[in-house]
Amino acid sequence: MSILIFGHKNPDTDSVASAIAFSYLKNQLGYDTIPCILGNLNKESKFVLGYFGVQLPSLIKNVKIQLKDLNYDKVEGISPKASILHAYRQMEEKNLKTLPIVDEEERLAGIVTMKDIAMGLIQGDFYHLDTSMENIVRDLKGKILVDGYQEIRGRIKVMAFYYESIRGTLSKDDIIIVGDRYMIIEEAIEAGVKLIIVTGDKELPARYLHMARAKNVNMIAVPTDTFTTSKLINQCNFISSIMKTQGIVQFHEEEYLEEVKDEMIHTTFRNFPVVDHGQRFLGFIGRRHIINPRKKQVILVDHNEYAQSAEGLGEAEILEIVDHHKIGDISTAMPISFRNMPVGSTCTIIYHLFQEARVEIPYEMAGLLISGIISDTLLLKSPTATPWDKRALEGLNQTLQLDLEVFSMEMFKAGTSLEGYSIEEVFYKDFKEFQLEGVKVGIGQVFTLDIEDVFHRRDQFIDFIQRVHQHNNYYLTLLMVTDILKEGSYLLYQCANLSLLAVAFDIEPQQGFFVQGIVSRKKQILPKLAEALRMLK
Repeated sequence: MSILIFGHKNPDTDSVASAIAFSYLKNQLGYDTIPCILGNLNKESKFVLGYFGVQLPSLIKNVKIQLKDLNYDKVEGISPKASILHAYRQMEEKNLKTLPIVDEEERLAGIVTMKDIAMGLIQGDFYHLDTSMENIVRDLKGKILVDGYQEIRGRIKVMAFYYESIRGTLSKDDIIIVGDRYMIIEEAIEAGVKLIIVTGDKELPARYLHMARAKNVNMIAVPTDTFTTSKLINQCNFISSIMKTQGIVQFHEEEYLEEVKDEMIHTTFRNFPVVDHGQRFLGFIGRRHIINPRKKQVILVDHNEYAQSAEGLGEAEILEIVDHHKIGDISTAMPISFRNMPVGSTCTIIYHLFQEARVEIPYEMAGLLISGIISDTLLLKSPTATPWDKRALEGLNQTLQLDLEVFSMEMFKAGTSLEGYSIEEVFYKDFKEFQLEGVKVGIGQVFTLDIEDVFHRRDQFIDFIQRVHQHNNYYLTLLMVTDILKEGSYLLYQCANLSLLAVAFDIEPQQGFFVQGIVSRKKQILPKLAEALRMLK
């Protein structure tokens, strides 16, 4: 099972780039990883991936344990046209209690258990046969003397009588079991029966074989005696005659363990078929498979808080974290590698991990990493930028040879256009929830060169922020509209105590007020809010 590497919800360029580049590094070091995203890409990230020709990462909804993650029993199915005896031998050989019956497309047609076979032997119709010549020959270890019909359907008769006693009693639907009683064989051929099974592996005179071919009567020779043959013959029936097709509790491989666990525990069935989207049979799952389920293995980049991560993270096994934010609330049962550095971009850390591992950074990965650094540090203009970011930027550009001012402006223009975005999409482009001094706050940030578009819809944004505020019971709900060129942010908000903003920014707050030099949520907004909350207590 591949290791999933992903950043936070509402992925930005740093999050996406670091996931892809770190996955590349890990794979170069011998791991099997897949880069993923937890939401749709923004325009800036799409521009970057397109610019450097990098494939879109896999979109995942959550990391909950699914049935496909479990090491359930992979069992090969048999055709409905297989015989009961063949099914029994397969189950005995492979120590199976339940056997899947599948069609030509491997879709589940039914199931059969040892109990079904046993009850068939006790309660079945011993006088009718519905099977194929192939089944009879294989199960009775016989050989074909005359080959006519391929499918055999009729009434079984054991010929233990004097031939005069059966004269006129045979029909075309009869299946005759007989030894070397030539008169009975001749009578059966003349009656045009469906099949003659000659027991004891006896040689027949050629004239009877010629007669059978002329009448299109199937004829098989078997090594067993008449008694044994009559005991086995009804086990040559198609398995479809006894398989269960109704009331089968089955699960889809994409279903979550938490959703099916109760049903598995509170039913009397021991094995449950697992199928895929096309109803193709994949295997059996039982209670023993859910005792210690195999968890999804994940590596987190650019975040380390449950609220910002994939749903179901508590069910996953976290192997590693690479981040540049404050230490959050994620905990693990075992020690892991946790690389956390006070730099402006996670891509800066990934760059240094490449250096430490002495793995060459190819052009495409260098392009992603430099884009993540430019995006998160606003081309080193953000207060979060550090000398580490500057060195990484310079080192990566030795490979890329970009005009960083031109490239950055192209990237920002592509990413900050709000055309086609709804109010909700703009608000949640980069939204995070935080716990500050015992209260819950929600802060979204959007970088744009198109400030007018936001203020043209100002009242709609304020109304939406109020609804989010009430629905989530936030103390403060804030949207930072950051103007890259002016190097500051306009603030739209809803707050339980307006004094908080006045104290935090030393300004009389009103909707849409501008704060110069405030471009970082992490380094500027959060510390100011935390300090103001402490002062207001």
